[in-house]
Amino acid sequence: MAAASGKITLWGVEVFVATAEEQSISAAAKRLNSSAATVSQQLTNLEAAIGTTLLNRNARPVIPTPAGEMFLRRANAILSEAEQARAELAMADLSRLTRLRLGMIEDFDADVTPRLLSDMGEELKNCQFLLETGASHRLFELLQARALDVVVASDIGSGAEWMEVHPLFEEPFVVAAPKGALGQGDMLRQLRRMPMVQYTTRHHMGQMIASHLVRQNLTLNHRFELDSYHAVLAMVAAGAGWSILTPLGWSHAARFRDEVDLHPLPFEPLSRRISLVARRDVLGDMPGDMAARLRGLLSEMIVDPATQKLPWLAGQLRVLG
Repeated sequence: MAAASGKITLWGVEVFVATAEEQSISAAAKRLNSSAATVSQQLTNLEAAIGTTLLNRNARPVIPTPAGEMFLRRANAILSEAEQARAELAMADLSRLTRLRLGMIEDFDADVTPRLLSDMGEELKNCQFLLETGASHRLFELLQARALDVVVASDIGSGAEWMEVHPLFEEPFVVAAPKGALGQGDMLRQLRRMPMVQYTTRHHMGQMIASHLVRQNLTLNHRFELDSYHAVLAMVAAGAGWSILTPLGWSHAARFRDEVDLHPLPFEPLSRRISLVARRDVLGDMPGDMAARLRGLLSEMIVDPATQKLPWLAGQLRVLG
């Protein structure tokens, strides 16, 4: 490549890191909410400024060159410093915070998330809120890649040193069965006679359920594996089978609540924890403040209504912290 010319821009560095991590120009463009043409041009500008080729863009997947591997280490450090500097300036005066990128699991998108954003919007008048809704594993990937500032998601593993974790909520897994389908007697025997509608094992929650059934030495008849609470509970409500979900999943699919009964698992209990996670020492007190706000909303909008309707959930469905 010709001798270096032009200037290295922070945007160019961010584009390079996104492309190297996603291994695709189109995927990097999606992550950055930009276009493939813009990403390609920024990469060309950066390589011209540095004076060497950083990515083999003809390969599939796109991979860094040896020079790109070397620059990637420095690029991540550059972005970390810029992110922390931007956050420190904003935290010194919250009115100056101009952007907050928030990732939320779908369980909260109908009720809790709108209230949270509305309340925060009243305080942060000049802030643009960017919301990403998705599966927990995907949200953590985006947080690690600096594409999100804060995520609220189901705990996956024990966390990492770079994470700041604020536990919010714990809930049990339960049986969801068609209204009135289960009578007195051996529940597990009754369930074995019915097809199981399984939550997808492509998501962390589905993997948790599948692993738990293996630990119980249970092989259950399942014909359907779906990736949506609404789809799962629609089939249960229609009498097509039963499922294992959480009270949040049942609450999220509100239109089917009255056609579905929830029961405790007829074998060893299983639960999951949901936490707010941010990059450590970047957003100051904001993650802790957001967690406190969320705990109040979860108590008001999820725990109290659910335990009033299903008293046996008391103590199992609970706010943490």
